[in-house]
Amino acid sequence: MSGKTASGVEIPDDLVQVGFVYGAYGLVGGVRVRPFSDDADALLHVTTWWLDKPGLRDVSVKRAKLHGGDVVAQLSGVADRDEAEALKGTAVLVSRSQFPQLDEENEFYWADLIGLEVENLQGERLGTVHDMMSNGPQSILRITSQSVDAEAAQERLIPFVDQFVIKVDKDAKKIVVDWGLDY
Repeated sequence: MSGKTASGVEIPDDLVQVGFVYGAYGLVGGVRVRPFSDDADALLHVTTWWLDKPGLRDVSVKRAKLHGGDVVAQLSGVADRDEAEALKGTAVLVSRSQFPQLDEENEFYWADLIGLEVENLQGERLGTVHDMMSNGPQSILRITSQSVDAEAAQERLIPFVDQFVIKVDKDAKKIVVDWGLDY
């Protein structure tokens, strides 16, 4: 993405969707955001969010906190419940460069895994991570194999746990897994 918003603000090239507006919160324009991660760090620690409704635009975050499994926030320019309700379904994006630093070497943001090639211990190529999802207790890699015949392409779901994920090498853009071609 490149260009500018209507207000003249440069749109970052590294925007990542981290959640969506689920509805209003309170009477004075608070919004309830459903985050895509359990800890919602990217939503809680940045002062600028990007919303895609009505067009891509930046908004200042006055306050944000966890409330149940959601993030509730007060945004500049959203003054009442009706304005907050009008944002329902809006994607919330954050610049990847603004994500908090991870504490450990073996921690990853989902956005950093998408696009990595996946191969097994035998060196067989399984495909490319095209998405991530959660089944509650664990994250799951969604891997699509490339095929000349689009109908022959298949999706593999591999739990992102130590038992199956042997190594993530972001520099080489590769993930090595203990997973057979026939699984």
